[in-house]
Formats: sequence, C-alpha cells, structure tokens
Amino acid sequence: MNIIIAGDGEVGFHLAKMLHDENHDITIVDPHEELLQMLESHTDIMTITGDCTSVSVLNKAKINKADLLITVLHDEQINLISCILGKKLGAKRTIARINNTEYLSQGIKEIFRGQGVDELVCPESIAADEIIALLKQTAATEIYNFSHGRLSLFLIKLEENAPAVNKSLNDIANEFPTLDFRAVAIHRASQTIIPMGDDVFMANDLAYVITKPDGIANLMKLGGKQRIEIKDILIVGGGRIGRKTAQRLEKSMDIKLVEIEKERSQWLANDLEKTMVINGDARDIELLRDEGITETDAFIAVTNNSETNILTCLHATKLGVKRSIALVENIDYIDISQNIGINTIVNKKLITASYIARFTMDAEVTSIKCLSGIDAEVLEFVAKHNSQVTKKPIRKLNIPTGAIIGGIVRGKNSYIAIGDFQVKENDKVVVFALPKAIHKVDKLFN
Repeated sequence: MNIIIAGDGEVGFHLAKMLHDENHDITIVDPHEELLQMLESHTDIMTITGDCTSVSVLNKAKINKADLLITVLHDEQINLISCILGKKLGAKRTIARINNTEYLSQGIKEIFRGQGVDELVCPESIAADEIIALLKQTAATEIYNFSHGRLSLFLIKLEENAPAVNKSLNDIANEFPTLDFRAVAIHRASQTIIPMGDDVFMANDLAYVITKPDGIANLMKLGGKQRIEIKDILIVGGGRIGRKTAQRLEKSMDIKLVEIEKERSQWLANDLEKTMVINGDARDIELLRDEGITETDAFIAVTNNSETNILTCLHATKLGVKRSIALVENIDYIDISQNIGINTIVNKKLITASYIARFTMDAEVTSIKCLSGIDAEVLEFVAKHNSQVTKKPIRKLNIPTGAIIGGIVRGKNSYIAIGDFQVKENDKVVVFALPKAIHKVDKLFN
C-alpha cells in the first residue's frame, strides 16, 4: 500500500516506522528538516520537507498514487484541509487527527466525508475512554474490549503470591478444564514470549490474556488480584484528556482536578458541573495532602509533561493511592514506568496507531490495539469466504511464528480458541501478533 503521512513530530514518525515494518511504501511530509534527516538516517522511508496544505508538496509526494493519506499534525485545521485537498488530488482514502470531539458526532462526520475526509481520529477522546474502562476493571494494567466486550484483552502483572506463579499453562488447563480465558503472551525481562503448554508463569510477569466475560473472575483469582472500589478520583492536568475524563465520571464519582494554569482552572470550573477544580502544582506534596490524597482511590496524571505524570503517580502510590494512571508520551519511558510501580500507562501515539493501522490491512480488521510496553498488536479480523483460516481447524492452520489466535466471536457468542475449533465465514477472530508476523497473519484472513 502507498501511504503518505503528514505530521509535525513524533506521532507521524512512530506511525511511519510501524507501517514501514509491515511492508508498506511510506512517504512522510513534515515541516522540520532536521527531524526528517534523523529519520532518513535510520530508515529508507522517503521524506519531503514542507507544508502538507501545499498542492505542490502533495504532488511531489505523488498524492495521485496514494492509497491512504494520514494527517496527524497538532493543528486539526491543517489536517482537515490537507485531507480535503489530498482527496481532490487523487488519494483513495484519507484520515485526519482532530482535537474537537464535537466533530465525532455522526452528522458532522458525514459532512467531512462529503468534503473528502473519510475518517477522523481523536486520540484524546480514545484516551479518556481507555482510562474509564481501566477504572471499571481495576485489577488490570491494560484492557481492551472486542465486539462490545464479548472478548477482552487483559494485561495482568503477576505478584509473588499469585496462584498462577510457578504453574504452567498445562497445569492451569487441568485445574480449569473449561477455560474461559487464554494467555496469548508473557512479557518478562523485556522479552515477549508466546507461551506453549509447558511454559511456566513467574512472579512479576506481565501476562496478556484473552478472556470471555465469564472468565474474568477466575482470571483475577489466578493473577492474585482483588477488585478495588473506585469512588474518589484525583485528576492532574486539565487538558482535553483530563477534562473529558472528568466530564464522563463526575456524575457517578467524586472528582477533584488539579490544573496549574489559573485561566484554564477558571474556565474548567465553569465548564464542569460537579468536579472540584484546584489551581495548583500537583508536584507539591503538601498540596496533595491538603486535597486528601491519602483518601483517594485513583490518581490520574494527564498533563502534557510525561516526567510530571510519572513523578506525581509515584508520589500518589507512596501516599497510599491504590490505582495510578499516567499519560506517558515518550514510548521509551513505558517499560520503565511499569516496572517502578505505576499501574497503567496511556500513550497517544499508540492510541493513534491503533485506530489507523486497521485501514492499512488487506483483510477486514474491525479493531486493533497497539500494546503499551511491548512491540506487539492484538487484532480482530473478520474471516472472509474461502479464506485460508476457514479451511482447517486451528491446530492445522499454518499460523506464523510470532502469532496466536486467542478467541472467536460468532454472532452473540464468544469462544476461547482451542486446537479443534473450526473458524467459519464472518467469524471475528482475535489474534495476538508480533510485528514480524502481522503481514503473514493478514494473508490468512484475506
């Protein structure tokens, strides 16, 4: 696929590297020549320095031959204009990053489609949705639902006292003959393992598990996790994510929001109905104590500064907060953050990549989750008529190394993948895959 990515920094670069690894032809347009030179020194991606709203720049990028134009600059107006121009100049499909959540209403989306913007992605809105889902399933480090929750991906960190520790997958299968969940990956000492029957879980493993709703209770039991009741929440950072999260939760929970900028604090106080807005610096421990941090159930740090988010979450954990969630924009910090005690990491680059990547697949993909902390993805494919995946039971399929089928959704029913299961046309199949395997998995469903 010929893909043009217009960006102004790390989001565009992360997308370019990820899609390039999946054998797409990538051209990146960015106004920063120095950053493009750095990208060129590490990859063979074609780069063009310039303004993506310029017709001459788009023509130089061969927009008329583009299968997909992705615009992910920080300025949504530039993104929208670039997509409109790109579609008129011949791009087959366009995706624009936006900040204004009002644009996501169906009526407004249809207006933009009529102008040439096929898809809209709002990372801040998706991030708020992820945070809210994590507050509902407090034992999970990461969670993602497929087919409206008929199957879910859970990331569980195994504590030393977890019943699953020192047990193999075969041991667990014998203990639970009718499993409603399946481990699809183990992350240990910065290495990702796709487990076989004899692989043994160890303390501090990060276990990625596909589960049915009925399997969640046993999964939590094996992981040694207990449900935490969340009622009092302190949010640090009154930007789009903090505001959206507070809006969604303030009618059912007690919310305090700390914002460092005075004018923004005043605006938020008028905008939010029940949230208590505090103008102050959350790095001030005394401020946190004064605002009742020791009685807080969950602490969410979503400022524009990753270091501030990490530091304040660590302070909150030390002061007794049971659940901490940090927005960490530097991908290199994610693994470290998880290892030093922060419960959950949210990253807008991965959120954007998760939304966009499904439009680059040959097979039909209804959703993708780019995972935090490991270079892997979980995808929900639709099995097409006469595709390879429908011709044999799972155990006889030529599933590539680095991939594993976790579960299947058929109509309103869901199933955990076992060797004798036969995938049928129109089934939705959840697959965990490392980057090297994604292209081969795509062929199974195409």
